[in-house]
Amino acid sequence: MDAELFPRPRAEVAPGAVHLPDWLDAKGQGELLRACRDWARPPAGLRTVRTPGGGTMTARQVCLGWHWYPYGYSRTVVDGDGAPVKPFPAWLGDLGRRAATDALGGEAAAAAYDIALINFYGADARMGMHRDSDERADAPVVSLSLGDTCVFRFGNPGTRTRPYTDVELRSGDLFVFGGPSRLAYHGVPRVHAGTAPPELGLTGRLNITLRVSGL
Repeated sequence: MDAELFPRPRAEVAPGAVHLPDWLDAKGQGELLRACRDWARPPAGLRTVRTPGGGTMTARQVCLGWHWYPYGYSRTVVDGDGAPVKPFPAWLGDLGRRAATDALGGEAAAAAYDIALINFYGADARMGMHRDSDERADAPVVSLSLGDTCVFRFGNPGTRTRPYTDVELRSGDLFVFGGPSRLAYHGVPRVHAGTAPPELGLTGRLNITLRVSGL
């Protein structure tokens, strides 16, 4: 993407919810993308998530550390090929702590990240409003974006409806939410196809979400 006249500023979207544009540079994005491609391979690779009501999520997912399924965690891909979940690498935990600290300050430095949910969005993929509430810890959630730009809708802890704020997340952007916003509803109503940086070599959007399980 061409350089902009005015750099996008850091923004506190809600109490405890912070958007840091361009947090990952081009080198960091490329390294994370290569890791995501390795993680997406079977066994315990990229899968379609099915909801208890019989529907399917349009974004596909792979997990590290603990396997998430609606609505809990396991050590194997219980709703897929049954393989053991891939390990959560120490360097990814370090990245998560650095991200949380940059966004929220020193109180986030001790977060022991041990879960990654990696969602791949094609051009028509969406994510409905939901809360990250299956963990037993209240550490901040770290969200990193690669590839196509999306509209990220960040709401409130009480309802899936308004008030909410729509934030444009581009490749390399960081979004962290904790404290009073840890259980806020959020979702992705739109992906802008074809907006990924050409040099990244990615068609679509990857979202890498880091959490502390408390398990």
